[in-house]
Amino acid sequence: MVKNGGHTLAFHLTPGHGPTIVLDAGGGADSSYWKDIVPTLLKNTGSTIVTYDRAGMGASDEVPGPWKVDDAVSDLEAGLTQLGATHNVLLVSHSLAGEIATYFADRNPQWVTGSVLVDASLPNFYTDGEITRIEAANKEQVAELRKQPSTKQTRQLLAVAAGYTAMHRAYHQISWPDDVPATVIVSAKTPFDTPDDAQLWRDAQAQFAGAAPNRTLVVAANSSHDIPLDRPDVVVNAIDEMAKKLG
Repeated sequence: MVKNGGHTLAFHLTPGHGPTIVLDAGGGADSSYWKDIVPTLLKNTGSTIVTYDRAGMGASDEVPGPWKVDDAVSDLEAGLTQLGATHNVLLVSHSLAGEIATYFADRNPQWVTGSVLVDASLPNFYTDGEITRIEAANKEQVAELRKQPSTKQTRQLLAVAAGYTAMHRAYHQISWPDDVPATVIVSAKTPFDTPDDAQLWRDAQAQFAGAAPNRTLVVAANSSHDIPLDRPDVVVNAIDEMAKKLG
């Protein structure tokens, strides 16, 4: 249990050697999202593996108010510092966690030596036009969430929605460090049902992967947005390859 900014967070450590693999789940999910992948990763890589519950998820304390990516980055920094994992970190980030990874790598490039971005939310996707479209589409989903029983998961999703527009306009200006390699895994289905938004998501993933020679694009065939659940083999293989490169 790690204390940061007046709240407590649950970090789970599987000891090993080599790079520290940090698994960060998407919005509304906690560390249990990775439970089927951790044993395979440990067997394949022998690396130290860290999973954790972001504030408001799993065994971690809730923090009232809109979700802020700076706070999430600070929580991850505090946890990894207490675990002594402040170098040779391999970030594996799904969906919303891609935003945490981008800010984290931008602030701590000396900590992060590689990343696997799993259908991750990437800065170049969030043009003003796309933000406006998503915000309009989210209104109905937010209204439905408010009708549901209040749980940690629904409260967390509503907290993320509360500051969506301003947060993503700022995020669009952030750049991934050029010297931190990344494998970009994009799902076949994407998080979007509308064809135009789905194609823009694919294009953004490809554009990000093509922006530096140390980035690779992988398409997870026959997968929904939940690639770690639908195609864990694709995720594990990408992590294995990145871990080997990092030594």
